[in-house]
Amino acid sequence: MEALSLVVSAVTWLLVTLAFLKKISTSWRQRHPPLQLPPGPKPWPVIGNLNLIGPLPHQSLHKLAQKYGPIMQLTFGSFPVVVASSAEMAKQFLKTHDRVFASRPQTAAGKYTTYNYLNIAWAPYGPYWRQGRKIYLSELFSSKRLESYEYIRVEELRAFFSRLYALSGKPVLLKDHLSRVTLSIMSRIVLGKKYFSESEFETAVVTLEEFQEMLDELFLLNGVLNIGDWIPWLDFMDLQGFVKRMKALKKKFDRFHDHVFEEHKAKMKGLVQDFVPKDMVDLLLQLADDPNLEVKLNYDSVKGFTQDLIAGGTDTSATTVEWAMSELMKQPHLIEKATEELDRVIGRERWVEEKDIPQLPYIDAIMKETMRKHPVAVLLPPHLAQEDCNVSGYDIRKGTRPPAVLYPIKSA
Repeated sequence: MEALSLVVSAVTWLLVTLAFLKKISTSWRQRHPPLQLPPGPKPWPVIGNLNLIGPLPHQSLHKLAQKYGPIMQLTFGSFPVVVASSAEMAKQFLKTHDRVFASRPQTAAGKYTTYNYLNIAWAPYGPYWRQGRKIYLSELFSSKRLESYEYIRVEELRAFFSRLYALSGKPVLLKDHLSRVTLSIMSRIVLGKKYFSESEFETAVVTLEEFQEMLDELFLLNGVLNIGDWIPWLDFMDLQGFVKRMKALKKKFDRFHDHVFEEHKAKMKGLVQDFVPKDMVDLLLQLADDPNLEVKLNYDSVKGFTQDLIAGGTDTSATTVEWAMSELMKQPHLIEKATEELDRVIGRERWVEEKDIPQLPYIDAIMKETMRKHPVAVLLPPHLAQEDCNVSGYDIRKGTRPPAVLYPIKSA
């Protein structure tokens, strides 16, 4: 009888405990309803959905988006990732909820190639990023400032056309010439002069080919899927060798930046009170000495901003023009229409000028269509959700890395 009493007592306590736990669970679910996450494939342990991403990540994500819709959630290693692949979804992340997703995750590319997140592209959202953006808009990209550099663009474009004319009748690798002209323009605007040699008879800190290779490597390393970024406990192994390449690239850019900045600082020191900034490095170095800035700029800050300006204005422009020429060569009737517009508006007695662009709607449409079909960046750098958010009825948790936005391509 005593044993039976103990069993009954134990069963009673078990039932009471289960009832209590059920009540607590029900109350918790009522106060915390289950999250409505975006659709997506089921992740594997450890790697998540990295097994679904091929050598061209944007194409892999496009195929997945066709199955799961314009907003989907994947898991890359240890982190949830939301992918937006329609114009409306991109607008939700980049405009409607811009503040929530304005920050960036910490990646190896940001740490090693942009001076520990001190450029605009990889800087986390906060006072430093806001100040950098303000500097870009008010000091570097103002209409007055850009107009003051028009003579540089004119000189380099005419030199570009002269080189092409001299090669008439010969095969031409257009991308090399486009890269050269855009790099020359940006170097003079940002650095004050071309710091690379264009022939074997010139001496400079780097050759044109070396500097172009450095920029190509910078673009590649900022777009790779580095395993250590997504599975942190594997980071120290550098399985793909990307971190080693990033460190080597940083040393090359350091050598280049140090040479450029030393020349600029010597010039500033010699003029002192009468110093007037002539280029964007002059402006940034002057701002670095400004005690009234909300966040003090240091030497690496100037390097990060300078690198942003050089990289952002070279390969992107050259690639877009190359795609435009490729599309036009496949459709000669478009070349005829563009030529007719140029003859009618400009004539053949003078060069096209920047002020003529508003009067050339057909050529403007060609460039816009080129950028629609061939965006310079098919994937945006990952953002970071700073707080929980609801986007189009789906719950996005704090710490999620959205949006890996695929630029939407509509049929023509």
